[in-house]
Amino acid sequence: MTPRLNHVPCLDARGLHRMAYWEWGDPQARHAVVCVHGLSRQGRDFDTLAQDLAPQLRVVCPDIVGRGRSDRLADAAGYTVPQYVADVVTLLARLDVDTVDWVGTSMGGLIGLGVASLAGSPVRRLVLNDVGPAIEPAALERIRGYLGQPVRWASVEDAAEAIRQVSLGFGPHTPEQWLALTRPQLVADGDGWIPHYDPAIAVPFRAMTPEIAAAGEAALWAAWDRLRCPTLLLRGAESDLLSRATAEAMTRRGPRARLHEFAGVGHAPMLVQPEQRAVVRDFLLS
Repeated sequence: MTPRLNHVPCLDARGLHRMAYWEWGDPQARHAVVCVHGLSRQGRDFDTLAQDLAPQLRVVCPDIVGRGRSDRLADAAGYTVPQYVADVVTLLARLDVDTVDWVGTSMGGLIGLGVASLAGSPVRRLVLNDVGPAIEPAALERIRGYLGQPVRWASVEDAAEAIRQVSLGFGPHTPEQWLALTRPQLVADGDGWIPHYDPAIAVPFRAMTPEIAAAGEAALWAAWDRLRCPTLLLRGAESDLLSRATAEAMTRRGPRARLHEFAGVGHAPMLVQPEQRAVVRDFLLS
């Protein structure tokens, strides 16, 4: 089973850009599951989960602007969650759906939180994968260490090993699983390979100050407290980004999320392993 690749035009400060999205299942269904990836990833991360769900559900996995098959922004200052939320709202209009379920990993979860907290939101159920309103500073520093750095690899295998070293929190995967996760992350560059994202996505990330971070956290908690949809919170038990304290607070306020932790995983579970997929599938189909 292979997904269909489509594009939708979205508005930004300089004009229009095209956002790519991968679609599985019945394209006419009026309900869809939207799966959104992490900061430097792309929509093919969800291939295994989508194949699980597609016999029963329409599944849509966008490449957020600046990643994968989507366009790059002319102004790097646009690589922010409000732009991503606006893009996804445009995507939902293109899909012509009445309701959606949302599965968001890390950044994709923050985008989902933004969409789900809007008045009149079509989000019916929300899955946040290892992210919450409060993000640990140590994780931000770790990500700053590699995001947007100029790198080039001689082979896919070399790239897979290098990416694995900065992605140990994803947990154990077989060599075949890891290559499947790696290939869409790469784009050919002469006789080598480079990351399949715009290095400029790091510009606003590196410009973040403690004051900006504090204001963002306050806004995210306010959005969380507005949620009323059933919410599943996934956490890698060894996560350095979503603390146990934040996860527990998310079970007590707002939508009072159901929390499920995965042992032996940090930031973030990739929803490839059968036990991880089963938790998501059971929540969406319950």
